[in-house]
Amino acid sequence: MAACVCVLAGLSVLPGGDAQALDILGLFGLGAKPPAPSPTTYPYDLTIEAPGAPRDVRQAVEDASNLARLKTEAPGAADQLVRIAEADLPRITDALWGMGYYSASVVIEVAGAPLALGALRPEAAARAAEAYRGRALVPVRIVAQAGPQYRFRRVVVLDDASGLPFSPEELPQRVVKLQPGDPARSADEIAAEARIVDHFREKSHPFAKVVSRTPVVIHPEQAMDVTLRVRPGPTADFGAITLSGAEGVDHAVVRSFIYTEPGDPYSVTAINGIRKSVGRIEALGSVRIREAERLDANGNLPIFVELTERKQHALGVSALYSTADGPEVRSYWTHRNLFGGGEVLRIEGSTFYAGRALGEPARNRDEKRLVSSDIGGRFGFTFLKPGLWGTRNDLLVSALAAREKGYAYTDRRAGGEVDLRHRFSDTSSAQIGVRAERGRTSDALGNIDYTLVGVPVSFTYDSTDKPLDPSRGVRFTASVTPYPTFLGSTVGMTIAKANASAYYALDEDARYILAARLGLGSILGAELQDIPSNYRFYAGGGGSVRGYRYQSLSPQIGRFPIGGQSLVEGSVEARIKVTDTIGVVPFVDAGQAYAERYPRLNQPLRVAAGLGLRYYTSIGPIRLDVATPLNKQKGDKPVSLYISIGQSF
Repeated sequence: MAACVCVLAGLSVLPGGDAQALDILGLFGLGAKPPAPSPTTYPYDLTIEAPGAPRDVRQAVEDASNLARLKTEAPGAADQLVRIAEADLPRITDALWGMGYYSASVVIEVAGAPLALGALRPEAAARAAEAYRGRALVPVRIVAQAGPQYRFRRVVVLDDASGLPFSPEELPQRVVKLQPGDPARSADEIAAEARIVDHFREKSHPFAKVVSRTPVVIHPEQAMDVTLRVRPGPTADFGAITLSGAEGVDHAVVRSFIYTEPGDPYSVTAINGIRKSVGRIEALGSVRIREAERLDANGNLPIFVELTERKQHALGVSALYSTADGPEVRSYWTHRNLFGGGEVLRIEGSTFYAGRALGEPARNRDEKRLVSSDIGGRFGFTFLKPGLWGTRNDLLVSALAAREKGYAYTDRRAGGEVDLRHRFSDTSSAQIGVRAERGRTSDALGNIDYTLVGVPVSFTYDSTDKPLDPSRGVRFTASVTPYPTFLGSTVGMTIAKANASAYYALDEDARYILAARLGLGSILGAELQDIPSNYRFYAGGGGSVRGYRYQSLSPQIGRFPIGGQSLVEGSVEARIKVTDTIGVVPFVDAGQAYAERYPRLNQPLRVAAGLGLRYYTSIGPIRLDVATPLNKQKGDKPVSLYISIGQSF
């Protein structure tokens, strides 16, 4: 529910009772009001006009104008108001030129007295403004005549050394992007320069730069020619990589997270990879990478990685709520550098409304009051020792005790796990370990007391750009865990799982993203009735198929879900940013658990559709999803609501 409070707080805590007070997201186009007339100040009423021009022209004028920015701060003198207007003339003109309107003209009227570049009459404008002192707002009017938008006629990129154009092999057109006929916007030109420099830096030219830019405006043709001279500079490999700062963290551990070695070809991707991988160490607060200003004696480029430490302790509380699954509160305490080697100890617990399992006697299910048995909980810890002896191997230890009562079953269990993980690169790793657990489960099939001792093996690949809001890349995890009886398991079985998700941005700014995921699972070697309920597969709920009740999509006895030996589920989302902070997400989820050991794809899946709202923050999007089942089961709600932080997958 904390996430819900975060969303609503922004709409309720602002002072004032008018509509303006609610325009926190800028959705209604409302501007702040100027002060009231005063004998000692000159508040003004500003109007911006851009007749015949596209809407973005008026917005550009407003963004460039100090008159617009300062309209809530009344000038103390008439000539001060006029000076603000005079300073706006070149600012607004430059903004229009930057959009390709090179014949634009701007006039600012102060109390009817016009001001224009080359035709300034500040004394007349000040006298006109004086007449409004103490009795009315001074009328100020900005009129921007944009005129035609000029187009690029010719774009030439020359090698500064030879004076000749680069060949398509050296500099592909897809990098430059600017073409004859494109709007002659300065922002597009600057972006092209940045792409060109990044292209050569990615090709191991660390000192690439644009040494000159020559734009020529041809007014009769309403066109522009641009010539860029680029100096790629020498190619280089990486030299020595030096660490500094964060002396409280073992630098050998930090170095184990750097997958670039001296002698590797220099590239921007490798630099960003160092920053990203080292940033995964929780004990570190910031990672700054500085490149040497010149090559070393071997022609390589030295790199300096500058580190800072984070606070060692953290305490957090989070909450989730869905109308299908109910509320849950989670809390944790963590130590990020327990022994000076980046070790992370995290102790966490959660409490949630477990509800009444369908397998319980009817007299209990019908009770309306909340009793202690309706509350579930989990408590456990995880310990991570990264970079064992400076290698790319990490030690993970965890333990968990839980009491859960869900829609399909109840269980009590306690167990632990020890794993050794090897990092092949920043994107891929594999791990193997030993897991042991004892517990008791109850469902419509009966009670199972079990002991499981297994050997989990898994592989992970993750090339996504952001953990909570990925826009590009792929995630893939696969695991196989055998629980053989010769190790002490009371149920001999093998559990296999695989999950994959992919993210594709349709535009460079990632305002339109297609996201899809697929999950599969199978349990081999045991009969369904012998498998503990909490190890069977279920679908439905916020992390699975939204719109259906948690764990409800599985084989059933009567109307009691009993879980399955196989699973298939997936989702497709279109993540669309309406503004920089607001987004909408239409989605479709589908899934089902099956009694057989392999999914029976000839049977229909349960499908749900919905629409999500996203509010993007610096830590990740706040998510609100509304979903409805398309092929309902008996007892399904028509609509379910989910609130959380981060994308659904």
